[in-house]
Amino acid sequence: MTEKKNINFTKRILGIDPGSIITGYGVIDYDGNKMTLVEYGVISAAKKEETFPLRLKAIYERLSQVVERTLPDESAFEAIFFGKNVQSMMKLSHARAAAMLAVTMREIPIAEYAPREVKKSVTGLGNAGKEQVQFMVKKLMSIQEDHQFLDATDALSIAICHCLRSGIRRNSNKSWESFIKNNPDRIKSS
Repeated sequence: MTEKKNINFTKRILGIDPGSIITGYGVIDYDGNKMTLVEYGVISAAKKEETFPLRLKAIYERLSQVVERTLPDESAFEAIFFGKNVQSMMKLSHARAAAMLAVTMREIPIAEYAPREVKKSVTGLGNAGKEQVQFMVKKLMSIQEDHQFLDATDALSIAICHCLRSGIRRNSNKSWESFIKNNPDRIKSS
């Protein structure tokens, strides 16, 4: 189990780039100013002898192990974009559901970001290529080695986007209900 940092306002974020063959994941700690790499990698479910349902099971089980090992506070997924190949979209949707289930079973909040938003958050360009995203992620996370799969750095880019876009830095309240709960002394009854 990867130990969480013992700082009250540090959040551990799990970024997930789901795929029906390779699912990338990346875990970072974020304290509002600094992002620290915890771990990243891929879940390969591409064995030719496995049926598609068994690949989905592998994604769920292996991602569940990542969740149990790293104990994230929040998670972030890349939103599905619509392509021309319906069969590929269906398989991606199933893989995404298996990954989301692994996170949801542990009651970890899920955020979603459009691919362009992720790329723009990390590179400044919404139409950046995977190699550009990987380059910036390596710089931001001080990663020296090249990972075999771009899916791993894509997952880290999703986690980075979540840190920059979610309001962790500002510790924002997401609803009036949470504001009232967290600030009872600021509420006046008439």
